[in-house]
Amino acid sequence: MRRADPGGPVRICIDRAPLTSTATLACEAPLTSAAPERDYRRFREMRILIINWRDIRNPEAGGAEVHLHETFSRIAASGHQVTLLCSRFPGASENDNQDGIEVIRYGGQWTFNLAVPWFYLRHLAHRPFDIVIEDINKIPFLLPWFVKETPVMVLLHHLFGTTFYRQINPLPATYLYLMERLIPRVYRRCPFEVVSESCRDELVGLGVSADRISVVHNGLDAGIIDAPAAQERKEPGLIVYLGRLKKYKNVDHLIQAMAIVRGQVPGARLVVAGTGDWRPALEALTRTLGLEEAVEFAGYISESEKIGLLTRAEVAAYPSSKEGWGISVIEANARGTPVVATRVSGLRDAVVDGETGLLTPLGDREAMARALIGLLRNPDERERLARNARARSRRYTWDDTARQTIRVIRHAMGERTDAR
Repeated sequence: MRRADPGGPVRICIDRAPLTSTATLACEAPLTSAAPERDYRRFREMRILIINWRDIRNPEAGGAEVHLHETFSRIAASGHQVTLLCSRFPGASENDNQDGIEVIRYGGQWTFNLAVPWFYLRHLAHRPFDIVIEDINKIPFLLPWFVKETPVMVLLHHLFGTTFYRQINPLPATYLYLMERLIPRVYRRCPFEVVSESCRDELVGLGVSADRISVVHNGLDAGIIDAPAAQERKEPGLIVYLGRLKKYKNVDHLIQAMAIVRGQVPGARLVVAGTGDWRPALEALTRTLGLEEAVEFAGYISESEKIGLLTRAEVAAYPSSKEGWGISVIEANARGTPVVATRVSGLRDAVVDGETGLLTPLGDREAMARALIGLLRNPDERERLARNARARSRRYTWDDTARQTIRVIRHAMGERTDAR
């Protein structure tokens, strides 16, 4: 199952690189969409339990859920047993099957982390899982405190750190911030899989040993790469933002930069595609700056609309404070669109500065405006970046992500076995 709402799940697309802690493992045959069952026939079937806040059908599902579904549905298709424990949402059944993943829902949006220990110990601890994978998303479940007989592995997209304070009020932000600080102590014996070098470096800075962290880059939906080019050419002056409308995404900075861009490129316009609770504030800012004719809020768009928009755009822009990777960056690249983004965790992994796009300092509206103006005015430079970006985007596949994840899982199981 795939969703195209850029305000909901966003695909994660990350540069391919060797695993850091599993590079010496024997390589398992790569998955293929045509016959995945044959790729791992000679390996023992694994029984995998994943615990994550949401599943792909949850209305609040985001990039973490897309990554989980794309990766582990392929692992399930290759003959392994995959079970997901997640929270319930209105209208959801307690049990489900999603492309081979057994889904168990329990607890609510605000209580799931409190319900996990009781539910696991009462209903899942007796099942013969080979490994339990905790997909940390804001609040850790602290699984090593109550999962004792089965190895625990951590899947992490990014740390939020002080970004919490930009999104919510100080009291819950402090609680979430302190919970993240527990990670090095609680998970000190656990292997980690992360989606970018930035996330690895943040974990090391927090106190996690580097030799326990493997970087496995995420994949890109083949439909983005293989979709035929739109009949229309690049639309002169078109800039796009594709993603959630959250405060920490800093779309207000981009709108403020547009006021500068319009002074130099009068025909420039910005399409903001996505949903989120920050939209009313962004629309108010647009009116205040008198940019109603230059900034369009497209809201939810379909997959085909997304591909068309990214294909027509001359430049995409992402001014976020932090990302796990920068999912939409590589999607834009796949459609021949270079990106201007902030030089922050995740985005600096996704954008090769001066080669596939341009990076600007966080919060510097003038620098972002200058970068946008420069690309809009220089078609030769824009096309050079686009060629590089398009070529680089083809490195990323979900099949490769699944293959490398299986290697990390087997390594984690071997570590625990050796330690006993």
